[in-house]
Amino acid sequence: FQTYFKNSEGPWKAAIDALRRRNQENSLGLQPLLLGTAQPQSRKRKWNAQLVIPASSTNRNSLEKNKEKGCVDLYSTSVSFPVEQLQTFPQLLQNIHRLEFPSQMGSVLTNPLLLHYMNCMKDESVYLRLYYWMSQTLQEECTWCVADNSQCEEEFKDFLETVYKAECFLQEGFSSCEEFLYKSLPLWDGQSCRSQVLKLVSWISLRSFSEMKSQLCDPLAQLFFTSSIYFKCSVLESLKELLQNSLIWHMVHLDSEADSQAHSLNTTLSGLVNVVAELIRFVGWISTVALRLEKNSTFLLYFILDFYETVCDMYLKYNLPLLIMPPAGVFYPALLSMDSVTLNQLCYIMYRYRTNLVAAKENERSKKKILQFKFSSQTYQEYNQYIIAMVGCLWTSSAFQKDNHPQGLGMDDELLKKTGVQEYKTSFNIVYHPAMMGYALCFLQQAWPDDTTFNFSLIKGRNWYLEYLYAQGLEGLKVFIESSINRVSQAS
Repeated sequence: FQTYFKNSEGPWKAAIDALRRRNQENSLGLQPLLLGTAQPQSRKRKWNAQLVIPASSTNRNSLEKNKEKGCVDLYSTSVSFPVEQLQTFPQLLQNIHRLEFPSQMGSVLTNPLLLHYMNCMKDESVYLRLYYWMSQTLQEECTWCVADNSQCEEEFKDFLETVYKAECFLQEGFSSCEEFLYKSLPLWDGQSCRSQVLKLVSWISLRSFSEMKSQLCDPLAQLFFTSSIYFKCSVLESLKELLQNSLIWHMVHLDSEADSQAHSLNTTLSGLVNVVAELIRFVGWISTVALRLEKNSTFLLYFILDFYETVCDMYLKYNLPLLIMPPAGVFYPALLSMDSVTLNQLCYIMYRYRTNLVAAKENERSKKKILQFKFSSQTYQEYNQYIIAMVGCLWTSSAFQKDNHPQGLGMDDELLKKTGVQEYKTSFNIVYHPAMMGYALCFLQQAWPDDTTFNFSLIKGRNWYLEYLYAQGLEGLKVFIESSINRVSQAS
């Protein structure tokens, strides 16, 4: 807090200072204002101008003289090369060790060639200059932290968008931007520059979850629970991208490490596994609460399951020895959903969990990996419990009897009989499931067009009904049944 906001009275002092500056400008510039020859200049012009490379540098005069003499050599190594002369990528390669950066470091953000330079050279002086300028600009222009910037949100949005695009280009976040988010998110209302702020959140580095929890997760959670379903989905999308960016970073740095650094890499990997696990558990918690608040919204479930599509493939796709199952508060609403897209998505996720767990078990037995992490037995237990519930619902019609999860569907027969539901055991199988009922009706109309009784028992045991479902694009259901359900093929 001391870096960006010296004390809690900062906005009030900023408002008073702004008023004093306005009064001084009015008194000093009274005549041009009356004549209409001058316009009040926005503070934003200060940083807007710095996003463009200036048209002059220390070597411009000498270059102009040499050009007049016809002896200019852009690839000479005797003098520094001003960036305003940089036009092509070959020029960058030829002069990369003698570039003279402009005084306006903000221009780096909008110049792809200079961003290439930052990616290749890792010049500490360039980073320090850029970070200092960015820190000052973010502090001064933040629309929800500085009182006299309340009417400049659109310009601040453009600036944040520029920073985000530069981070995407570099494939890493700026530390000054991360510090700004940590300091300003507790004061954020969730409305100002929402899209840009959540985009920047996706490039925060995963280092210490204790720091993330207090400065990122807690402020986001407060806004998450009290905002609209669209804000909830936006936060989930941002956290999914944050997880993906961190996993990609891990893969790149894992491939670049030498074998001699295996011990230090092992330590780093342990820290990354811990912070990723905490992030996933945090998302599981807010997702469970959000589903209760939004009455198991299908729209919200899509974004939650989209997050777990990344989680379920971390071991094989991103080479991270970690798998965490979704909480029961996410799994069962998806399993009992009335939407076929949600059920199909859950089936695909469970199929990928199985594929990753089988691969982990095989690698553990063969001991092919130098850095061997054993998955917790609890992970396998939770997976098995979920599989029993899914197979019991969709295939064997025994979910109420065999689902042994503490938050599952297991119920006594006497209790089920009191519900008055006939054939309650088949209520959630692949034919009668609320999400699949539409497909069953269409299948009956095509297979028995003259039958108006809609006798669903005709579908039972027919493999060609499965082929019909697969033809409708339910690939998740297909791979789940083929991988997790042992069935005896019957003749069509």
